[in-house]
Amino acid sequence: MGLIFNAVGGDIPMVQRVWSASCDAASGFTSAAKSSSMIAFARSGGVLTVHLRGPETAGTSMICPEGSEFFGVDLRLGAYLPLYPPSGLTDLNDAVLPTLPGGRILLDNRDWEMPTEQNVDVFLERLVRAGLLVFDPLVDEIRHGERPRGMSERIAQIRFRRAVGISHRKLVSIEQARHAAQLLMAGTSIADVVTAGGYYDQPQLARAMRWATGHTPGELRSGIPFLAL
Repeated sequence: MGLIFNAVGGDIPMVQRVWSASCDAASGFTSAAKSSSMIAFARSGGVLTVHLRGPETAGTSMICPEGSEFFGVDLRLGAYLPLYPPSGLTDLNDAVLPTLPGGRILLDNRDWEMPTEQNVDVFLERLVRAGLLVFDPLVDEIRHGERPRGMSERIAQIRFRRAVGISHRKLVSIEQARHAAQLLMAGTSIADVVTAGGYYDQPQLARAMRWATGHTPGELRSGIPFLAL
């Protein structure tokens, strides 16, 4: 079957969703541009690794190795680990945390129990209590075009980039492109997506889909086997 992917919304503070994936055969897929950061746990060839990943500013072709298994959490926008700022993790520049005998994780010179998909919320809660996972509440205000009272535009943008890893302008373009890609994959006509997605014309939509997903609008409408949105 190749790549098998599952995602659930969950109800964990600071988390957009918990997801899992596995590959019973080597499979290619496209990871679309995204604005969120993630903590991912991967097992491949008997080796377990823990990845901290930031936003992705373009679609990327990737390979899921045969027999590999993954699970992870997509963090809520504005949630991040100060020890590993998202701006240093963008575009697959992952930080791989050291693991110790017994499968424990080394973080902030302390060892932590390796979580499972079922108890990853406990792991995150422990990071929060230790001050290693934080959330900047001003990100939501800045995201929606507001600026905290008494804060200059420059300082607001610096704070936003520190917590998110990309600029507010780049965030808007990524979210716009992801929305358009979802509409296309649902079968919406290209002309309607231009209007609903806020693009000037079809060529602008086509350029956005190319950098965000690696595919044309027509390819997205016809069905892409594995596009990680």
